[in-house]
Amino acid sequence: MQKLVQQILQEIGPGNMSDVAYDTAWVARLGDIDWELSSRALNWLVEHQLPDGSWGAEKPFYYHDRVISTLAAMIALTYRGRRAHDKEQIERGLLALEKITDGATQGLQADPNGATIGFEMIAPTLVAEAEKLGIIKQQGDSILKRLSKQRSQKLSKIQGKMINRNTTMAFSAEMAGIDGQHIIDIDNLQEDNGSSGDSPSATAYFSLYVRQQDSNALAYLHKTMQNDGGFPNVAPFDAFEISWTLWNLRLIPDFVADPKIKPLLDLLANSWQLGRGIGFATNYSVKDSDMTSLVFDTLLQYGYEKDVESILSYEEQEYFLCYPLEMNPSISANIHVLGALRRAGLRKDNPSIQKAIRFLKQNKGDDRFWVDKWHSSPYYTTAHAIIAAAGYEDSLVRDSVDWVISSQHPDGSWGMYIPTAEETAYALQALWVWNQKAGKVEPEVIKAGVRWLQEHLDGPYQPLWIGKCLYAPNLVIRSAVISALTLGECP
Repeated sequence: MQKLVQQILQEIGPGNMSDVAYDTAWVARLGDIDWELSSRALNWLVEHQLPDGSWGAEKPFYYHDRVISTLAAMIALTYRGRRAHDKEQIERGLLALEKITDGATQGLQADPNGATIGFEMIAPTLVAEAEKLGIIKQQGDSILKRLSKQRSQKLSKIQGKMINRNTTMAFSAEMAGIDGQHIIDIDNLQEDNGSSGDSPSATAYFSLYVRQQDSNALAYLHKTMQNDGGFPNVAPFDAFEISWTLWNLRLIPDFVADPKIKPLLDLLANSWQLGRGIGFATNYSVKDSDMTSLVFDTLLQYGYEKDVESILSYEEQEYFLCYPLEMNPSISANIHVLGALRRAGLRKDNPSIQKAIRFLKQNKGDDRFWVDKWHSSPYYTTAHAIIAAAGYEDSLVRDSVDWVISSQHPDGSWGMYIPTAEETAYALQALWVWNQKAGKVEPEVIKAGVRWLQEHLDGPYQPLWIGKCLYAPNLVIRSAVISALTLGECP
């Protein structure tokens, strides 16, 4: 395992993420502005149409992901597709899209975690554009059109504010649509790297409709384009990748901090803003409690101390806010707040600790697990809750441990939709920590999981994380897998 750990430390950096159809489709529109970007992105779309004619993550099928990915891809092909083959794919896409929109009412309620990021803002503008292009028929009062009401509610929360780099909506700036540039603070939208919110799709929108041929935006897109012409959901996400990878590795007993780690930790420490913390990327203007808590926890484990007040700055009356202006709170953010405050040495009777615990208990309800808006699998959220609470607030997660054990597949794996290496790794991490700090887990449960994981160590990993579409942060997932395998070999 040590060799695999060294490989990760060699690769860790600005972020290794899977391509996604949604962002790639936006870049494919840039034909009149940057032919190279557009043509390579268009070729990627042509090569990645799914067997049913739609676009998005093949597995798992996540309704919101398929809706916006297929809409975006169809719009891009309608604008840029010129070959007979492209037209054939458009026809197949039209049939797939018709099936998707015909089942909208049921489908939009099917995903247990709810909508992807900005869905209620993005989908109505894509639908309107697709209708104008004749891709889909008029939707009338269908569920997709009714999303416009949710969009209006979200816009009302920012009344009097503009979309700029200090708001989370810069990440989804394309929701302004072709005619909505009046809500964009053009001179204060871009990050230092030329992007809008470190989002390829939002940056492509900016280049198309807000400030055409902006050299900084195009330079960002060229730098972000992956070798196969596809684009990730977000780039960079260095703080996210570094902190999660090192957090996973630190679960390993007696993990020796390699000298390669110090520059990575220094990067996190130097990017921390007093009283605010950090975001998913060291250059990203918006900070959040989830990353702030995770980075605080990670740095402290490696001997770097930061101000706990940065975490407490997100405290609301009943829970900890993840992002300003969010429509619904994040379960995992409150779990990571709990873990970080525990790491900081706060007693269990501390009011902030108790607030997080009450919130988690209330949102668990009669279930034995949690789901969250940042990840499509309950194993991610529940495993992290077990790790945060084991030996500290056992009553919060005791039944969750039972649920993890009882939901193991006969072959030793775990997975909500299909067996996956990522979910199996989370289950093993949680059970190992519980076994060490709180209770006892039958050895065969862990051994069976390790045997399965050894056979499924290598990717490609399923895209289970929720952004504007589903994505896979590859090194983060691999670090969890390696961590779990190493723990499984420990006495």
